[in-house]
Amino acid sequence: MEFKYVIINFLILVTVLIIVGRKTVKRIFGGRYERINSDLDRAEEIEKMPMPFYEEPTVEAVDTDCSEETDKAQSVVAEKIASIEAFGEREKSEVHRGMIEDARKELFSVMKENVISLFSYEKYQNAVRALDRQVIDEILKRISLTPGDMAYLKHHDVLYVTLTSAYPLSEDIVADVDRATTQMLEAVGGKTSLWVLEDSSLVGGLRLRIGDTVYDGTVAEELYQFEKNMNHEPIMHDDTVGHLIQEFTERAESFRPRIHQYQLGRVMSVSDGICWMDGLADIMYGEVVEFECGERGMVLDIQQNRIGCVIFGEFEHIESGSRVRRVGRIASVPVGECLLGRVVDAMGNPIDAMGYLPYKQTRPIEYKAPGILERAPVNSPLHTGIKAIDALVPIGKGQRELIIGDRQTGKTAIAIDTIINQKGKDTVCIYVAIGQKDTLVAEIKEKLEAHGAMEYTTIIAVPASASAALQYIAPFSGSAMAEYFMYAGKDVLIVYDDLSKHAVAYRELSLLLHRPSGREAYPGDIFYLHSRLLERAAHLSDELGGGSITALPIIETLAGDISAYIPTNVISITDGQIFLDAELFNEGQRPAVNVGLSVSRVGGAAQTPSMKKVSSSLRTRLAQYRELAEFMQFGSDIDEETKKTLASGRLLTEALRQARYAPIEDNMQAILIFAVSEGYADGIAPEGMEKFEKELYRYFAEEKAELALKIKNADRFDDELKKELREALSEFCVRS
Repeated sequence: MEFKYVIINFLILVTVLIIVGRKTVKRIFGGRYERINSDLDRAEEIEKMPMPFYEEPTVEAVDTDCSEETDKAQSVVAEKIASIEAFGEREKSEVHRGMIEDARKELFSVMKENVISLFSYEKYQNAVRALDRQVIDEILKRISLTPGDMAYLKHHDVLYVTLTSAYPLSEDIVADVDRATTQMLEAVGGKTSLWVLEDSSLVGGLRLRIGDTVYDGTVAEELYQFEKNMNHEPIMHDDTVGHLIQEFTERAESFRPRIHQYQLGRVMSVSDGICWMDGLADIMYGEVVEFECGERGMVLDIQQNRIGCVIFGEFEHIESGSRVRRVGRIASVPVGECLLGRVVDAMGNPIDAMGYLPYKQTRPIEYKAPGILERAPVNSPLHTGIKAIDALVPIGKGQRELIIGDRQTGKTAIAIDTIINQKGKDTVCIYVAIGQKDTLVAEIKEKLEAHGAMEYTTIIAVPASASAALQYIAPFSGSAMAEYFMYAGKDVLIVYDDLSKHAVAYRELSLLLHRPSGREAYPGDIFYLHSRLLERAAHLSDELGGGSITALPIIETLAGDISAYIPTNVISITDGQIFLDAELFNEGQRPAVNVGLSVSRVGGAAQTPSMKKVSSSLRTRLAQYRELAEFMQFGSDIDEETKKTLASGRLLTEALRQARYAPIEDNMQAILIFAVSEGYADGIAPEGMEKFEKELYRYFAEEKAELALKIKNADRFDDELKKELREALSEFCVRS
């Protein structure tokens, strides 16, 4: 009985699925079914047409009318074009950005289908086959042996040659190829083994491969090149789509195969974002390769029998045995003014949903640092707007100043405040976020926009979820973008946040590449990694334009241990360090700069005369105060002199406190430090220092603006200027 109910329920379920799913299936497959029927009808019509007598065409003029195929492409993407028309108004939406990319892929897919169907007709095949003789003659003019081929022949007597076409070749063409390649190899004492293959996926034309080198004159290669160029075209409205279709149509109507030369290798294995390849014997370190699936990678390891490559995208799409193509260039990123105000990834692709990035130039991510003779002394200040830094640890343009400290001690805050303080100072800023949270990067971008700093800032965001390969190249990409502006004569500030995560990413890549590990499992070249990155920061000589790159690398320590491997490495590379103390931070001191461990090797050369003069004894007084404050924890009897020293040090410490996102002009900092050092704030309680500071700034900005400007531009902080400042401060104290 139960079995009978099971049968009845099953029949009812099948009936419901047939009734409900019939329309769904028809809707899914109906459009494709209609397109297939339409193609079959058109094919029947063309076959019924009388075929004209065929004359062998020349390379300059091949009549291949594909206007009907173009109309078909335009009709298929009509809906996509309608959606693209409104893109300008909605360009900040990530959803519509994805829709544009889908439209681009759909457009090329349709055009590719049209070309394949076009060249399937006999008369178009004949038109392309008539060019085989001229194509092979052009290829044979170019063939040569590469250094990789010569190295291969030292260990093997035979070099394999493969001639591939979409259809059977004439015997004379095969004989010419055999004769030319045999003569070339016999000249160097080698032999050739010629293979002749047919591959319908080439559509039309010829492809000759000698060793790893390919000479490609096929329709498939032309389609590949067109798609690659098309990916750099901004699809902003239907005019762009029409332009692409028109260009594609013109190429198809007057098809003339061009010879493209490149090298091919083979994927041996792939796992964990690392790919091992063979072939590509002439490839260089840092060069880009492209896999059959479209993903790209960069060569990081070259061994005798294999090549190690890191993959930028999803390595799951790459299969063992698939082909890999040498792109022919070192890994590069877009550079230029168009990057300002944008958020990009490690490869320079926009990720801020603000549309296409109209770059005109690229620059290799790895580049030689300026030599000694190309540099000028670091003698111009780069003001951070932070009192404790500009007074105690000054930074000069072209300097490399390390920001180091434990987690959550305000390292990023110092970097962001420095970027905000560059507003109106003609300094380009680049912030490289390595392994940071997306929410943190979004917050930083929001703060920079609120203070008008994104106008001159580029953010390179590589979150913790990104691959180790992208985290590895991110700071080098930022340095390449900065170098563009430096060699154009501009000043650049670049922040690497942080190089600890960068070192971890490189350690991961090195271990996956089977390199021997050293101290703390880091590879032996970890020092060279950061040195060649930070050495690119420089102040160029006047002959080279006088531009500069100021680098602020950030390193995170554990429990204040600056003697760990990576911190000691970067400390020895940079020109000083700003050490942020966790104890000071917990005590409420902001920024928590440890005066004893912080140093700038540029020193007073990176300060204005006024600041240099008023802060000359500041470090000593603060160090003395900290020492006395710690000592007095164990004592009760204090003499008057010690009390004065403690009170003065406490006021100085309070005066150096500063809120986030509130940079202060250098001359105002000098006035405040002078006022506190000279005793004009002695009657102020420590908790009243904030009010005193604000009133002092307002007084000199409104009533003593001329004197404040004089202090800012003074070549010397002489006795006369001191006298004027003392008189102004005395008047201010009387009013207060």
